[in-house]
Amino acid sequence: MITLEVTQGSSPLVLGLPHTGTDIPVDCLDLLNETGRAIADTDWHIHTLYGGLLDDVSSVRTPIHRYVIDVNRDPSGASLYPGQNTTGLCPLTDFDGRDIYLDGQEPDHAEIDRRREAYHAPYHAALQAELQRVHAIHGFAILYDCHSIRSHIPFLFAGTLPDFNIGTNLGSTCAPEIETAIAALCARAEGYSTVTNGRFKGGWTTRHYGQPSSGFHAVQMELAQSTYMLERAPWSYVGDRADRLRVHLASILKFLSDWRPT
Repeated sequence: MITLEVTQGSSPLVLGLPHTGTDIPVDCLDLLNETGRAIADTDWHIHTLYGGLLDDVSSVRTPIHRYVIDVNRDPSGASLYPGQNTTGLCPLTDFDGRDIYLDGQEPDHAEIDRRREAYHAPYHAALQAELQRVHAIHGFAILYDCHSIRSHIPFLFAGTLPDFNIGTNLGSTCAPEIETAIAALCARAEGYSTVTNGRFKGGWTTRHYGQPSSGFHAVQMELAQSTYMLERAPWSYVGDRADRLRVHLASILKFLSDWRPT
């Protein structure tokens, strides 16, 4: 049985934490090769980075690693970025395109279905419940989906990733003023680069829950890990970098918590 970490606040803001978990059940771990067991593609320390930035905020976090099942992927298995290199619902490779399973041990359809029911569905049931709960209080809800990734991954993108990567699926998942304000806050962050709807336009979570016409707004923030940590093993949190970044993240969260529909 999966134990999700759910914090309930009374503000309209809900934080999604889909990729910070490092737990891999033994029945899955036994199938992974050395590359898979290294779990390099973790959104390392994201729950620490955002921790304590805003009082009275709700959050939903899964402890399960994305190599078991990626809760930010379409449960049908459909690709979020057709024609581009990416990883799937139950990834078979890491972000560098290297196999993560022992030969012949990749999950079959039945195993993918089992993982979907055991790990993917409970996470989204909890996330939806929190969004519905705060929507009932305020008449609207905002999902801020928290992510990070290495800044250099040639298999996924060319060059160096900007520091702040805002995803709203080309403006469809939130009110325009939310996207505009977050982009402005990131642009004013001295020493950081930013892009809106670049390589990362928002995962399945953002696209699924972002329904502005119904009062549900969603934004994904993909941070370059170089902004707050060491981008190689042992993947250490770098306190001075993180503290500098947290100032700007706090401004973004405060704006979202204070925002009201016009």
